[in-house]
Amino acid sequence: MPKTEVETRSYGQGAQGEVAPQKRTKAGFWTKVRYNFDNSIAQPSAFVLYMFIALIILSVLIVVVKYALYALPALLPSGTPPLAPVSFETFWGQFATLTGRGTEATWADRIVGILNWSITITIAGSVTGFIVGAINRAFAAMRKGKSPVIDNDHTLILGWSNRVFPILKELAIANANVRNAKVVIFSTLEREVMEDEIESRAEGLGKMKVITRTGDPTNPTDLKRVNVSNAKSVIILDADETGDATVVSTVLAVKSVNSNPDLKLIAELDDANTAEALVTATNGQVIAVRSHDVIARVTAQASRQPGLAAVTLDLLDFDGDEIYFQSVPALDGKTYKDAVLSFNEASVIGLVHPDGTPELNPKAATKIKPGSQVIAVAEDDDKVIFTGVSDAIAGRKIAARKTIARKAENLLVIGWSSMGRAVLTELAAYLPKGSSVHIVAQSKFVAPEELANLKFGAVKVTHASVSGDIDELIAAASAKRYDEVIVLGYREAISESEADAQTMLTMLQMNQLFEQQGNGVEPTRLVAEILDSRKAELARVAAVDDLVVSDNLAALLIAQISENPALAPVFEDLFDADGAAINVKPIDHYVPLGKEITFGELVAIASAAHGESTIGYRVAAASRDDASTGVRMNPNKNTVFTPAAGDALVVIGDVE
Repeated sequence: MPKTEVETRSYGQGAQGEVAPQKRTKAGFWTKVRYNFDNSIAQPSAFVLYMFIALIILSVLIVVVKYALYALPALLPSGTPPLAPVSFETFWGQFATLTGRGTEATWADRIVGILNWSITITIAGSVTGFIVGAINRAFAAMRKGKSPVIDNDHTLILGWSNRVFPILKELAIANANVRNAKVVIFSTLEREVMEDEIESRAEGLGKMKVITRTGDPTNPTDLKRVNVSNAKSVIILDADETGDATVVSTVLAVKSVNSNPDLKLIAELDDANTAEALVTATNGQVIAVRSHDVIARVTAQASRQPGLAAVTLDLLDFDGDEIYFQSVPALDGKTYKDAVLSFNEASVIGLVHPDGTPELNPKAATKIKPGSQVIAVAEDDDKVIFTGVSDAIAGRKIAARKTIARKAENLLVIGWSSMGRAVLTELAAYLPKGSSVHIVAQSKFVAPEELANLKFGAVKVTHASVSGDIDELIAAASAKRYDEVIVLGYREAISESEADAQTMLTMLQMNQLFEQQGNGVEPTRLVAEILDSRKAELARVAAVDDLVVSDNLAALLIAQISENPALAPVFEDLFDADGAAINVKPIDHYVPLGKEITFGELVAIASAAHGESTIGYRVAAASRDDASTGVRMNPNKNTVFTPAAGDALVVIGDVE
């Protein structure tokens, strides 16, 4: 075939990867004009010249438009005199109108007038520019958050972390009926950054006012600007990256500028020894919240007791039921057993003795001394109303408790971090003899040697490192029948968002596996840890049984204690491995199935036969699609309930 034309092909780059040469082009007239204009506009003298030329051009255009309009009779009333012929004076007059100068009779006066005009606008522009600059600098200084805080009774938050947002939301709920509720946040971040983050991640704060200031919380001079001594309480956040060192420095800085000995400092800490040292050194002024331990305990409990995560969240947040203290002189001289049956709309869980020491779930025969308070779970403090001891229930003969033999359990843990070690340390104390834990982690996130030689009490521990391939994960999950699967985030290896994405993907894969294989009469439970509370709704789509939202747990506890520091030892007891704990126990451990009973009778049975304080129950039929549902906290004592298989009683007592 004869070649009629040269074929041209563009490869973008040359054969060796060099950039293809640019073709030479000739600039057009308007391109040159624009180019020269762009280069000259940066010079002040050129800008003045261009403005003067623009005035002349505008004067000419206005004159042209005016004469064109006068040429249209429809636009003019009858008798309007015609315009004078166009001349230089016509254009000059219009120019003088735009500048406000130059209408004088002689050219000498016109030139002097133009000079006066130039000098006037130069001086006025300079003064205006100076004033505008000063105003801009003042606004810029205010935007930097350097001005002092003069408010009183505000909650002061020092530092910044993801827990700021749930703390703000909880404080807004707690102070919904408080006039002029204020929260001051003081951190090293720029004020605009903080306010943008709060606007996007902590919406719906209602009437509560949030004030942000920028500075160093460890610097006493900076701290003086936030009116520490007049604050209601101080929250010191652990910024994860720097650990407890910054928290300790912040506590010392606060003490150096604070003149209020009653001010409580709620400090978020990781290390138990540091927490104990701070509390002791400040004579209890510092209330230490060990977020890591709280998260580990709730995760461990959620893995062994369906619905416990929902119960814990209900007690910690300001929605639903909360913990209150109430003085009830009518109970003086009576027993704790009488107290638990004396409130129709509140569930008693303990006593505050006259010396101020709280005790959760004391023995049923404990005598209530004058000056004591009851610790109760209720919807609001005005619901803690003494309704008298129910003699019909209190006098009922209650059979001795039944002992239920617990079978060994097999647990699968997918994912690993320092949190995994803490969770299994907590969980090991509750697992029956002969139980086992198998840990599966991706080798690119966790080195295999980190999983070697792990020991958690008498629990048998095995581990496997996988590449992340779905077939490997399915093989690990299918190796034996597991009672629970716990999915943990890779906290140290990847970002928070990536860790949550891995967790949710694993949840989807596990549920798909359960559907394919069938989940048996006693289904395998799936418990997952989500690091970022914003992902909670997405995680729910993956059909998890219990969801532990890490940044929420610590934040809720901090918010509760900041509003009522007296709650600190109560929650410490609930979340500590020793002492009283929240339990969700099978209902047939207390009463026969299928027989109608009131909640008050269940409370009496749990107290008399088991030494437990009851705060609610869980209906299995209402929790098949979501284990967090079905829990009913603090129902009225007259509520009628028909226990069924799988139902459970929510109690506070010793862990069995």
